[in-house]
Amino acid sequence: MTTDPSIDGTGSHYERRRTRQVRVGAVAVGGGAPISVQSMTTTKTADVDATLAQIYALAGAGADIVRCTANDLAAVEGLAHIVPRSPVPLVADIHFQYRLALAALDAGVACLRLNPGNIRKPDQIRAVASEAGDRGVPIRIGVNGGSLDPDIEARYGMTPTALVESAKRELGYFEQVGFDDVKISVKASNVRLMVESYRLLADTVDFPLHLGVTEAGPPPAGLVKSTAGIATLLNEGIGDTIRFSLTADPVQEAVAGRQLLESLGLRERTSTDLVACPSCGRAEVDVIAVAQAAQEAFSGLDLPVQLAVMGCVVNGPGEAKGADLGIAAGRSRGHLFVKGQVVAVVPEDRMVDELVTWAKIVVADGVDAALGRAEDGAAAAAEADRAALAIAHGDDVNDTAERVSLIRRR
Repeated sequence: MTTDPSIDGTGSHYERRRTRQVRVGAVAVGGGAPISVQSMTTTKTADVDATLAQIYALAGAGADIVRCTANDLAAVEGLAHIVPRSPVPLVADIHFQYRLALAALDAGVACLRLNPGNIRKPDQIRAVASEAGDRGVPIRIGVNGGSLDPDIEARYGMTPTALVESAKRELGYFEQVGFDDVKISVKASNVRLMVESYRLLADTVDFPLHLGVTEAGPPPAGLVKSTAGIATLLNEGIGDTIRFSLTADPVQEAVAGRQLLESLGLRERTSTDLVACPSCGRAEVDVIAVAQAAQEAFSGLDLPVQLAVMGCVVNGPGEAKGADLGIAAGRSRGHLFVKGQVVAVVPEDRMVDELVTWAKIVVADGVDAALGRAEDGAAAAAEADRAALAIAHGDDVNDTAERVSLIRRR
């Protein structure tokens, strides 16, 4: 696997796999382009208005590319109406009927997805690839562990080799007509099988890869499985576009995909990232309740900040100094800090409202400007609270030092 050194949004160094690049409409995939987020509509594609409404919702939630089923002629005719009105490039999902792939090209889609397991006649595959090549439309080879060619599964079993061999066979048909505008996925519902399949594929081809754990199920389990597989590969530099396949409103897929990329520093933050302490014996407030109130207050504001909610003023600001801003509670009031520096001390019942106010200042004017607006005496008042609580509760409220001493006596 050839890799390319990159710097993520946190300044960390990681190696990203070098690939060819394809263009799905205006969205570049692979070749160093930002990792894109995909989802799929759940509406009947023939219902143009319902499908467009869902596409716009997905785009608003962070989807860069959206896939629609093209399972019959009515669906493809719907695509002809949808494509010119879509805010993002559309992929036509094709199963069994190769003529629907040709019709989807007529409808103007930006990409096709073909499953090698259910369009198996070489002449049909070559016909689609040839037509796509003439139109400059890429194809995703979408291998799925649940629909492998029976002969491939019989020969290799349900293994990474089987999934990769399925993709290679399809590539062979494409090569016969000179088509190489390709991205590939080798999805499985088993996370380990999915991870190992993509690792093998990354060592075998240089095409961009579409990551996903297929049929992951409903949240929260589906989110856990998808994140386990996708994040593992992204942290190894593998993957150029992703989809969370959840049994849920597809908007949740787009949100999850965007949040994952932002949390890994692979896309610029566009929404609020809320971090909160798990609480301890030093907590002066119900951290869970405050965090939930903050999450609700920031929902829909689209403020690209990292926000911290901490349960005590003794360690809170220091532990969360990497956040853009945050609040730490103590003595019936909150210490509001920006990059670890206290800028205001506010009443407990105003903590969340003040967080919103200061977050807007940070976003609009920057961190330095926010620090310049620190209230007189705020830092001193915060230090007095911290010192008083340290005395009242002790420096080791969880008795760690005493426990360590007991251990050392054994």
